[in-house]
Formats: sequence, structure tokens, C-alpha cells
Amino acid sequence: MKLVIVTGMSGAGKVSALKILEDLGFYCVDNLPIPLLSTFAELVSTQSMEITKAAIGIDIRNGNGLRDMDAHLEQMKKAGYPYEILFMDASDAVLIRRYKESRRAHPMTGDQRIEKGIEEERRQLAFLKEEADYIIDTSQLLIRELNQNLKQIFVENQKFENMTVTILSFGFKHGLPTDADLIFDVRFLPNPYYVENLRMKTGNDREVQDYVMNCPQAGVFMEKLTDMILFLIPNYVLEGKNRLVIGIGCTGGKHRSVTIANRLYEQVAAHTEYSVKIEHRDI
Repeated sequence: MKLVIVTGMSGAGKVSALKILEDLGFYCVDNLPIPLLSTFAELVSTQSMEITKAAIGIDIRNGNGLRDMDAHLEQMKKAGYPYEILFMDASDAVLIRRYKESRRAHPMTGDQRIEKGIEEERRQLAFLKEEADYIIDTSQLLIRELNQNLKQIFVENQKFENMTVTILSFGFKHGLPTDADLIFDVRFLPNPYYVENLRMKTGNDREVQDYVMNCPQAGVFMEKLTDMILFLIPNYVLEGKNRLVIGIGCTGGKHRSVTIANRLYEQVAAHTEYSVKIEHRDI
């Protein structure tokens, strides 16, 4: 019997994950009281229940019960009820935005600001994130992508790396991307904007790509940048990071940055097992 404990930050997609798992054939229970964990595991393990896959939603709503979570998990291990922990996460900025858009109150906020509630929730759930088998950051994840990830993990039993790399092109004149972890400035490369027949095209067009990459410095830069990024990613993973946004910027965000971002995406996707995404902010 496969048992998954779905937990994580409020607003990070725990309910969506449970709904997807239910569609994938899991028997799902949300907000189960923590003292009932072992009882539930024992119940669904009996042949009379005819349940082969189950998922339990546990979150901050359990209140003081979280303090005893470790003891109940240890009890389940001793009783021979194996389980996996899926932790749903998102950046503070995204969580704040989602709560403001939904106009719902954060369960830890009370009369404080949302930021304080999120900070306290992270503190109380830190031990579960450390014990998690899978961490999915939904900050930039679409529902269909979450569906694919959960299917990959719990149905296809494929290897899942707790790291999502987003390569983001942007224009400096439109402002820095606030969620970028690393930013690289490619304004030293020749600018197709000043070539009349290329001005209205973008770095997704072959003519622009050829113009940018025909510059000798572009090839050297790509080689050094790719080597550094492929070195950094696994080291970030070792430090517990599960989301990396790499910003590639030029003046307007349409030509040089798009070209380099596309090339970097191809290299990283081809040489790592991590989830890699490409976004062009200012096209």
C-alpha cells in the first residue's frame, strides 16, 4: 500500500495536489487529525478496504498537534506502515500575492500582516520540509505541470529531482526580475536592434540568433556560462535549494537576452536531470 503525506505552506498548492492525486486513483483525506495517522494507515492497509494508494493532507491547521508529528511518524515506521512526504512550497512573494488575490486570511496571520503569518508557518513546518521525500515549488508552476510532476513521481515511479531551474530573459529598461537568483548582463554583445531588418524580430528568430552568435565573444561567453551553471545547480541542491531563477538581461529584452537564454536552456536541459523552464518576460 502506497501512503503519501501531503503537506506544505498554505497557498502553495496542497489542495490542488490532493485533487490531482485523487484523479490518479489515490484515496485522499484532507486535514486529518495527527493522532489518527497510525489508525488511518492501519485501516487502509486491511484487505477489506481494498485501497492500494492513499494520500493524507496535513498542514498548519493541525495546530499544536504538529508538535507530536515526529512521534506519530516514528510509530508508523515501527508498525510497518511505509510512507512518503510531499512538501508543497512557494516563495513568500508568491504566497502573499495569492492570498491578496483570493482575499482569504492566512491561518497564522490573526491580526498581524500576512508576511508574519508566513514566517511563523515556515518555522513550524521546517522539520517536515527537512524530512520530505519530494519538495515541489509551485511559484512558477502551472497546474498541468504539477499534474505531470505528480504523475511522474507517484504513478510512473520515475526519479524526481527537487529542483526547478527557470531561465528568464528580460530587458534592463523594464526593470530587474525580482525573483531572479542569478543575473547575467549580455549588453556587451552586438545589438540587432540597430540592424533595420532585424529590429522587429526577436531572439526566437533564426536571423537574430545568427547575428548574435556570430560574434566571437558570444561563443566564449556561452561556454563559460554553461560550465558555471552546470557546476552551480547540483551544489545549490546540496544546500537544500529547490528553485533557481537565472536572469539573462539586455537593453530591451527582445534580442540578445532571448538568444542567450534559449541557448542556455538547451544546454542545461540536455545535461541535467532537473526540471528546466524557459521564459521570455519582455517579448
